[in-house]
Amino acid sequence: MQGHVTVDDSVFIIQRWSEYTSEQHDVWRTLFERRMRELEHTASNVFLEGARRIGLVPDGVPDLAEVNQRLDRLTGWRAVPVSGFIPGQQFFQCLSRRLFPTTVTLRPREQLEYLEEPDIFHDVFGHVPLHADPVFADFLERFGSLAMQAETDEEMERMARLFWFTVEFGLIREDNEIKVYGSGLISSSADSANALGPNCSRRPFSLDEIYTTPFRIDRLQETLFVIDSFDELFEVVEGG
Repeated sequence: MQGHVTVDDSVFIIQRWSEYTSEQHDVWRTLFERRMRELEHTASNVFLEGARRIGLVPDGVPDLAEVNQRLDRLTGWRAVPVSGFIPGQQFFQCLSRRLFPTTVTLRPREQLEYLEEPDIFHDVFGHVPLHADPVFADFLERFGSLAMQAETDEEMERMARLFWFTVEFGLIREDNEIKVYGSGLISSSADSANALGPNCSRRPFSLDEIYTTPFRIDRLQETLFVIDSFDELFEVVEGG
């Protein structure tokens, strides 16, 4: 059964933080400052508070060992370095163990706006702050456990759509305003602006509708879903 797949520890690597160049630290600073200027007004308070609690700053590329010291104390999660994409079942099992596979390369300055594959800015800046929130942390662990149990193509597609429309491109209503929390929106100015603009249909969160809504990774999203709280996400996965 796929749910019994174990993580091959060879997918994990070491983040050699001392080898980041001054140019890479400056690219991080540029990305961080540009996004934070917008996110202070458009991002979920849970993201903003999480970024502060795990110590993300514009000074340079984060050292995952330092991030994990803070994160582990908060929710038991850790960001574990990998060289790139890992097989789906191994990724899900990592989530079920409160391990978040994290790419440690950084996009070049020539690709500040968009990078097709994940990098440390997308993974750490975009994803990890939410892992400091106890409710979201529980949701993501439970999601990983459920996704490991998916055996048919249909079940896998459902889990992929749930992940896409929440973890990657989720919206939340806070103080009567719609805010971004999905990592694809947090890390991308263009995607975030589209998600909150007139060309995107923002629909109330519905698991049935998410399961029947396809998505494309190579274009701005036409439809996204809005939750009222992260408790709503946890309730969905807790019900199995």
